[in-house]
Amino acid sequence: MRNFKHINANTIDEAVGNLGDGKAKVIAGGTDLLGAMKEEVLPRGMFPETIINLKTISPSLDYIKEEGGVLKIGALTILEDIAKSSVVKNKWGALAEAARRTASPHLREMGTLGGNICQLNRCWYFRMPNDRFFCLRKGGGVCYAMAGDNRYHSIFGATSGCLAVNCSDTAPALVALNATIKTNKRDIPAEEFWAAPMMNPSSTVLEDDEIVTEISVPALSGKSAFTKMALRTSIDFPVVNCAVAIDGNNVKICLNAVKGIPYRAKKAEEAIAGKTINESTAEAASTAAIEGTVVLAPRGQCPGNKYKIQIAKALVKKTLLACA
Repeated sequence: MRNFKHINANTIDEAVGNLGDGKAKVIAGGTDLLGAMKEEVLPRGMFPETIINLKTISPSLDYIKEEGGVLKIGALTILEDIAKSSVVKNKWGALAEAARRTASPHLREMGTLGGNICQLNRCWYFRMPNDRFFCLRKGGGVCYAMAGDNRYHSIFGATSGCLAVNCSDTAPALVALNATIKTNKRDIPAEEFWAAPMMNPSSTVLEDDEIVTEISVPALSGKSAFTKMALRTSIDFPVVNCAVAIDGNNVKICLNAVKGIPYRAKKAEEAIAGKTINESTAEAASTAAIEGTVVLAPRGQCPGNKYKIQIAKALVKKTLLACA
């Protein structure tokens, strides 16, 4: 690993002040950033010169509380605490289940909600050690998955030319639950948080001097649910996951690991709107959810990603029925 400067921040303002010119990164649990640094995933010009430790700010950013019906979670709250919280499980079940299904028990005791929503994508070309593939996300001119091994890549086409998918488990739950991501500068609707610009290794819209401080989730009058398909259910990133939230007559359905950003299945929402959820209506909605998919063809030993479409369809139906 290359040398870097380490700073223990005592306040949010101190942390932000040290971010400055974009050559610094913040760290909390470190389950994503440290791996990327050790394997030198990023080009030399993007490698952080300074690491700012946010854990020394805790407990001011480590909490789960309900105020006026709104769930508020500090960015440094670990995923295991969210998964076990009776408040979250009883009223915002999709988020509790998404946190429970993230990674392994050990990683959930380290990883934070803020870190989970800000993690880098998991495309193996992007993540190849020693920056072996200078891809679009790093400022290069090629998405190597276009002509390479794309079995885990987008089924809804490229996002800004990149076929990598968003791999967060909590992201679709936050989108479905209409959450807001609060930073030191602004409030960002969850649905807009992952719209990263072209040729940016980050998966979020955060600016260089911006830190996530809190995630807030409005009251929910109905039910919510989360489902996930992974190769190793106890630890793996999702092949596909899905969250559904029902609030009165409104139904929000969000898939993830199917596109570069969490994917609102709006056609599925339209198909189920105003109807009782049952086997028939859930099947119709799940069929609508996969309209517009784009299959990446098999190449050599790579099987392509057509199989992910059926998984997405099945998870939409299963998650809807869990809310019936």
